[in-house]
Amino acid sequence: MKKILKIILSLSISAMLFSCNANSQNEGGNLTMTEKAKNKYNELLKKDAPITKLDDPELESIYNNFLYGEVYNHGTLDKKLRELVTLVSITASQGTDMIKPHIETALNVGVSPIEIKEAIYQCSPYVGFPRVFAALEKVNEVFKEKNISLPIESQSTVTEETRFDKGLDTQVIMFGESMRLAHSNAASNQKHIRNFLSANCFGDFYTRTGLDLKTRELLTFIMIISLGGAEPQAIAHANGNILMGNTKDMMIEAVTQCIPYIGYPRTLNAITIINNIQ
Repeated sequence: MKKILKIILSLSISAMLFSCNANSQNEGGNLTMTEKAKNKYNELLKKDAPITKLDDPELESIYNNFLYGEVYNHGTLDKKLRELVTLVSITASQGTDMIKPHIETALNVGVSPIEIKEAIYQCSPYVGFPRVFAALEKVNEVFKEKNISLPIESQSTVTEETRFDKGLDTQVIMFGESMRLAHSNAASNQKHIRNFLSANCFGDFYTRTGLDLKTRELLTFIMIISLGGAEPQAIAHANGNILMGNTKDMMIEAVTQCIPYIGYPRTLNAITIINNIQ
């Protein structure tokens, strides 16, 4: 019971801070956290409420001030895209306990249940199915609370017979004819990996409806940089973003939203990759 009360009040504070910042923007306030939000948060800390029993209230205050006061209010990234970026970053970095409030926010700013599901599904070939299933457990909890019917309508456009060809065609659209050459030149003991990549990664996921290729590629870049340790793949998908029409500035805006979840080393690695795009 104590744990539940902590979680409920923590989420309430986060929602309150988000609301205060939104009001500040509507009233022409500055982009940093408003004094109103700070004062309200401090009032809650002083009250004899479960929040005072948290082991690290100071760190939680820093987190809320930074996330809702600075990061969330930075830049001009569309609110819906901002939430999708956040969701895939949290999924990749295994911040599963933080997913539910962001699902709430995503729905509130107009992200559809299909878009939410497709963003999480898209993570599968990049961060692995275990992390995705853990995230989906939280997503489905929120959907059930809001009486959103499950399962969500299928967005698949391929069959077992067509997934490889359509996947390879999608790779060519995104990265050029060199993709076909890569298949031809693959070593015999590695050709199956190329086949899996075309059929599974691109055939099973990129061909789905619900999100367009441009959005999927931006989210994919975010997943990879949030995962860390996959810089060669991040470089490839940074270039893929440019080919799909996403600008360097847009990618930097998206990476900025991930700082609270992935930290500065992975953030700076991502910025270096973006800056080096030719």
